[in-house]
Amino acid sequence: MIKALLVEDKAYIRKGLLNLLEFIDIELTVIGECESVQEAVTVTKSCTPDLIFLDINLTDGNAFDFLEQTENIEFKVIFITAYEEYALKALKAGAVDYILKPVDIEELQSALEKVRKLPVATQKKQIKTVKQVWNNEPGKLILSLQDSFQVIDLDELLFCESSKGYTTFYLSSGKKYLASKPLKEFEKQLVAKTFIRPHQSFIVNLNFIDKYDKSGTIYLKNGQKIPVSSRKKDTFISTFLSWNKK
Repeated sequence: MIKALLVEDKAYIRKGLLNLLEFIDIELTVIGECESVQEAVTVTKSCTPDLIFLDINLTDGNAFDFLEQTENIEFKVIFITAYEEYALKALKAGAVDYILKPVDIEELQSALEKVRKLPVATQKKQIKTVKQVWNNEPGKLILSLQDSFQVIDLDELLFCESSKGYTTFYLSSGKKYLASKPLKEFEKQLVAKTFIRPHQSFIVNLNFIDKYDKSGTIYLKNGQKIPVSSRKKDTFISTFLSWNKK
């Protein structure tokens, strides 16, 4: 008997999936339903499911946040996704089994048959490829927002500001987006490009810096002021001066 867990933030989709599973000739029992990353992590660690139907976009993060926190647990995954371009591209590149919303019973049957025969180790390698594609779209950052995925063009990103576990992304167009993750979750990907973290609460695009006041303030080309902490001052000045020589 396969123990399955449903991780999907929309109740009506969970209900629909449960109804479809009743008509599929596979020995499977659903041991729980979750709508958030943290809830899914807790249930997975305590109940050790064999299979997880995993939505890409959850209430407090995405599928890859969940997988990072449960990577040492052995289970198989069938992703559930809508037609978001980047999600689908990543899943196809990794050759991972997925079903599209609204869930079709034939697609569900096909995904179950494939994943049942697949070794867990093989699927983990596939998922690793999916994550790499997801996180490395050149010149892009994909934010998981409350009700959508937002693609950010890094050439248009002025700076990021963190507060109380959330991060706001400010674009040169005047748009801004709030993500429910702290700044440290984005630092590695951004700083590897043309960004620097001059303060615990800020990451700044070097291309938009107009000047640096030696008193400890960055002035962006749009007039925005960004503080430089005393602890990060030497690193910032060194990076800023070498970047300007390029």
